[in-house]
Amino acid sequence: MATAEWLAVGNEETHRMHIFDKLSGVEKRLDKVESLLSDPDLVKDQEAYRRLTKEHAEISKIVSVFREYKQAAKDMRESKDLLKDSDEDIKELAREDLRRLNEHLKKLEQELKWLLIPKDPSDEKNILLEIRAGTGGEEAGLFAADLFQMYSKYVDSLGWKVEVLNKHVTGVGGLKEIIVLVQGKGAYSRLKFESGTHRVQRVPVTESQGRIHTSAVTVAVLPEAEEVDVKIEADDIKVDVFRSTGPGGQSVNTTDSAIRVTHLPTGLVVTCQDEKSQHKNRAKAMKVLRARLYDKMTSEQNEKISADRKSQVGSGDRSERIRTYNFPQGRVTDHRIGLTLHKLENILQGNIGEMIDALITHHQALAIQHVETESRDAA
Repeated sequence: MATAEWLAVGNEETHRMHIFDKLSGVEKRLDKVESLLSDPDLVKDQEAYRRLTKEHAEISKIVSVFREYKQAAKDMRESKDLLKDSDEDIKELAREDLRRLNEHLKKLEQELKWLLIPKDPSDEKNILLEIRAGTGGEEAGLFAADLFQMYSKYVDSLGWKVEVLNKHVTGVGGLKEIIVLVQGKGAYSRLKFESGTHRVQRVPVTESQGRIHTSAVTVAVLPEAEEVDVKIEADDIKVDVFRSTGPGGQSVNTTDSAIRVTHLPTGLVVTCQDEKSQHKNRAKAMKVLRARLYDKMTSEQNEKISADRKSQVGSGDRSERIRTYNFPQGRVTDHRIGLTLHKLENILQGNIGEMIDALITHHQALAIQHVETESRDAA
């Protein structure tokens, strides 16, 4: 059946034709991919086989929903025909079917628009989570420790793993900086909107007058980069070794096990001293360096894309104030989406799923709007 026939349901807007033309192309591509995968000679080319298998997994879901949409539209047209029947009972059943099918079609259409949004290739990756104390002195370090505990509990609730790559503690139990690897399927897709400046308003434990102070902590979420993602030449790095130090500068190791890696072409510097083994610290430092280089590379690529293509939830800029944790009022406010939750203690215990879900939903809505705008422009 022609696309124009089954799309002509109610007062559909003409720009939808462009969307479903795209879907017809995806459906044809799936048929082609399945034909290629059925070729017994393909297994001889493992790279091509892996690439096609991955593509099949990505587009088969789109085509499945697309075909469900076409069947529902066909059913709706048949129900409309039944409205012409002389039997009143049949016409009433047809009207009930039309109401149900209309709602079903709306849901499928939204799902198809979402499926058409270009996926972030990093979404399924593990992440490097970097938390650093900003303005606010010791209080900022204490809040950095609070945020680390919040994310750790959230990650643990999902069954994911956390590995500390590097940390610098303060003398009062805070954190000047901590970098951890979070291992879990879809970690980046869940936590990527946490990048930015987190502000806290509370009375510090060191404040004798009971005055409320404002401090800041920066959070960076970087997708883990494999060696295939970023190739680092041996001549491009300089490695220095030194003795690990703790709060106040005191030595915590008697051997030179700490590592400083400098990437000469970019000037990026990574230091790791959490392990007593120089070899382990170097491996961790290289993992952090790869992630930062990958982030730099993808950020530069994104800058070449028009501004309206970027996520409007937040740019990921470390200087962007994204959230305020107000202790006197017991609230947490995300400034990007205007969401305030009066659940501060609950959130700091790792129950941040509601906030994360709201950010993801907002991002999806904006992305769908972009798909619709593109379709209108092309129609």
